Amino acid sequence: MGIYPAAENLNAAVVTAALARAIEGAVRFAGATSPNPPVGCVLLDAAGVVLAEGFHRKAGAPHAEAAAIAEARAAGLVSRVHTVVVTLEPCNHHGRTPPCADAILATPARRVVIGAPDPNPGVTGGGAARLAAAGLLVTFAGAMADERARQLALLSSRLIAPFAKQTVTGLPWVTVKQAVDADGNMVPPAGAKTFTSPASLTLAHRLRRRADAILTGSGTILADHPELTVRRVPDFAGKQRVLAILDRRGRVPADYIAAAEARGFSVVISENLTDSLQMLGERGVLEVLVEAGPSLTSSVLENGLWDEHVHIRKGDPDRVRIFRRANEFDDLNEAIFPPGEQE
Repeated sequence: MGIYPAAENLNAAVVTAALARAIEGAVRFAGATSPNPPVGCVLLDAAGVVLAEGFHRKAGAPHAEAAAIAEARAAGLVSRVHTVVVTLEPCNHHGRTPPCADAILATPARRVVIGAPDPNPGVTGGGAARLAAAGLLVTFAGAMADERARQLALLSSRLIAPFAKQTVTGLPWVTVKQAVDADGNMVPPAGAKTFTSPASLTLAHRLRRRADAILTGSGTILADHPELTVRRVPDFAGKQRVLAILDRRGRVPADYIAAAEARGFSVVISENLTDSLQMLGERGVLEVLVEAGPSLTSSVLENGLWDEHVHIRKGDPDRVRIFRRANEFDDLNEAIFPPGEQE
């Protein structure tokens, strides 16, 4: 995106603090916004003072920029808006909500700092170009000389990675959650459903909250009768997830399916993994969490069908490692996302 000025004259510390704040807020809604990505926006005045912030909270609700501008307007501060800091390139097309580029141009903003470009090949750069053509100074964080800004640009890209993959490939982002004991065994002791610490269990529920679908196998259903619901952290109101079960032999009993539907799941049965992921993509699922036994987990990992692998090894404390298949995220601190999520 080199056609836009790098804007070395911006105060890097102010911009990076605002972008970090926007990312932190947007992460809270990861999993609530499908089929849209989570986005955060912070508005600054000419001195770098935060005037307002906004986040996209769910599909059909105002986008982050519009929410932040509405907050500033309600507080009588919109006339002071000078810099818009947003995690994703503002949209420039009409959907369920008006273009965010229009909302920004309706303010006195003079500059816009963007964490990540829009991944949609049909609209990439459109919002930035529209704003730049109107005379605003538009900067992508990844083009800034400040190392912190580049790290935040990477985090902004990771924040929308499920949306980006679904937009470009039609397939969901696949997160594999795998818990093992000290010997690397995934099977809990007899009579137990888990062996990890309370902190690791909470992490597992955060991953569920972030997901639009849970993928498991018939063996796990028959062995554990798992609820697979979000319980250790607050869930998003009205969120319905897909429960995708691989069941080639029709072994999952009807009463389990009925109970899962009563818990709020939309249950789908598939015979193979590839078809299941394709079906989830067609349903608009951005992220699917694989919570399964050793066989299905190994199949997903060995066939390269995964994007993020959250590996939890029992210990004192448990050791959590996050592996990412995309090289672009190699430089991310593994402790930031998702363990760093805050309630």
